[in-house]
Amino acid sequence: MKNILTRRQQEILDYLREQDFDPPPTLDELCRALGLSSRGSLHKHISALVEAGLVEPMDGKHRGVLLRDTEAAADEERLPFLGYIAAGRPIEAIPQPETLAVPAALRTHRPCYVLEVRGDSMIEDGILDGDWVVIEQRDQARNGEVVVALVDGGEATLKRIEQKPGQVILHPANGRLAPLRYTPEQVQVQGILVGQMRRYH
Repeated sequence: MKNILTRRQQEILDYLREQDFDPPPTLDELCRALGLSSRGSLHKHISALVEAGLVEPMDGKHRGVLLRDTEAAADEERLPFLGYIAAGRPIEAIPQPETLAVPAALRTHRPCYVLEVRGDSMIEDGILDGDWVVIEQRDQARNGEVVVALVDGGEATLKRIEQKPGQVILHPANGRLAPLRYTPEQVQVQGILVGQMRRYH
């Protein structure tokens, strides 16, 4: 699984891709170019990019960074991160002014966004607390799809949907929890699950 980049890490990566460096830039040169006052802060971002396999450090007389895998990096697109989604009791998905890099294999050609999972109601489907889920923006779903459902116009939850005449059932994937039952007017589908990302510490 590819690592998720912060906005600053993506900015550093984009800068390295856009410039024709020969030789590659030193850490001091990167600090000046990106307006960073702390070399220590830059080092943390570079370490994350090294861990993600996107750059490699250069030692010796020229201490700097070199792009490693530009084709894989170009395969990523930054998607809106819209906050937290409950996989348990519904909570509101709060918009956040942030984006996350998502590999092409984890998204579709339609508009997508990312939410961070809170709760354990979908653990039997392998969706864990702290995971990022990639959601294809859509207002309709087929029975059995995992959806972002807006309940009563104010709270969003992640569940597997079942639609019957006069009833919408939101199924958890946790044997300890009961399905949630609503009228069709109470539930608005906001998207379907198409991808998932996880960070291991």
